[in-house]
Amino acid sequence: MSKPLFSEFSPVSAKAFKQKIQYDLDGAEYNETLVWNSAEGISVKPFYHREETDALPIPGQPKTWSIAEEIFILKAATAATTAKNALTKGAEALLFKAENKFDIAQLLEQLPQQELALYFNLSFLDTAFNEALLQQTASKGFQCHLNFDILGNLARSGNWYASQKEDHKALEQLFLNPQNDNVIGVDLTLYHNAGAHSIQELAYALAHVNEYFNHYGALLRNQQITFKVALGGNYFFEIAKLRALRLLFATLADEYNLNTQCHILAIPGLRNKTLYDYNTNLLRTTTEAMSGILGTADVICNTAYDAIYHKTNEFGQRIARNQLLVLKNESYFDQIENPADGTYYIESLTKQFAEKALALFKEIEAGGGFVTQLIQGKIQKKIKDSAAKEQKAFDEQQKILVGTNAFINSEDKMKSELELYPFVKMNPRKTLIEPIIPKRLAEQAEQKRLKDE
Repeated sequence: MSKPLFSEFSPVSAKAFKQKIQYDLDGAEYNETLVWNSAEGISVKPFYHREETDALPIPGQPKTWSIAEEIFILKAATAATTAKNALTKGAEALLFKAENKFDIAQLLEQLPQQELALYFNLSFLDTAFNEALLQQTASKGFQCHLNFDILGNLARSGNWYASQKEDHKALEQLFLNPQNDNVIGVDLTLYHNAGAHSIQELAYALAHVNEYFNHYGALLRNQQITFKVALGGNYFFEIAKLRALRLLFATLADEYNLNTQCHILAIPGLRNKTLYDYNTNLLRTTTEAMSGILGTADVICNTAYDAIYHKTNEFGQRIARNQLLVLKNESYFDQIENPADGTYYIESLTKQFAEKALALFKEIEAGGGFVTQLIQGKIQKKIKDSAAKEQKAFDEQQKILVGTNAFINSEDKMKSELELYPFVKMNPRKTLIEPIIPKRLAEQAEQKRLKDE
């Protein structure tokens, strides 16, 4: 009979590990020398041990994940053809963006009559149109995530669609029909792309959705909330961020006796994407997609490596789709459920993220809630402060973006490649509150390089 693997080795306690490390430090202070503290205030130790790790039950983790393709609707017939082609080439779900009303029947008629998840990001709130959209998608058997976020629109644009009262009434009318159970979405990408750190993202997510819970209460009993989350380059932190989001949401929803399982749509963030050495964006979006998968996202929607300066093109979209197809079909990232469970480091990060985000959420609620603090400008100020610290770290090369502020290819020229304006567009207009503005870290450096070409 064979012996168990490594049976000749005695287990080593956490205390023994730490004593050995302390001895090897030769008098140096353990916490000062080896414990790293992140910008979010997360403490990262040099080792983790089962004795010091409490496994956290993460509710609602999906058994697998889907590959989504984002398609902009300018003409419904064209978008339908693009969607049909994407589905034949590996996409498993569709994310439609539209700034104006479109022909719903024309959009849907070319889609295969099978179980299909459709996500919408509409820049307008028209109750009659949205009810028609829900009805027609349901009649074809599609799962429709309307993802309306009136609070997110306020934060992004600085205004309500119509007014606070009218917006809430319009949203209520959409989910009063018991069949419409995926109406509300919470868009967290804005906070990430504007420079909020992970703890702020999670706390704002809770405070954001708590506004809906407070306003609608039991009317949301049949609703499943969809979170659209941006993923950054801090690989393990992003995994923990998504796990903490599920845990925090379930805790909050349980207090209202509502559905404790949320739906997560993950997408690479904009904050760390670069114009120069743009192929590096392929590597960034790959690790970000991996974080999303391991962090238990339900669906991943990748972005093209050249999306910040090129118009949507077939090549860029194909490469973005194939990144996810390789992860799923060649790297087997869909074969294991809940892969991060029991990982001491990630379990510890998840716990710290959840605890710190919950504390910040309580501060926001004590200060009047999310909308009140938006109107007072407090949320905007905290995000600006966080963004400024990250920008300073980038400018001083403490935070590296390869090819942009380190390891630069001086022969790289981009001025003739720009099809889209890749920087923040400032259009002064009258707003109810100060809008939250997304901005990439590399923008100022890139503008200087373009000027010097």
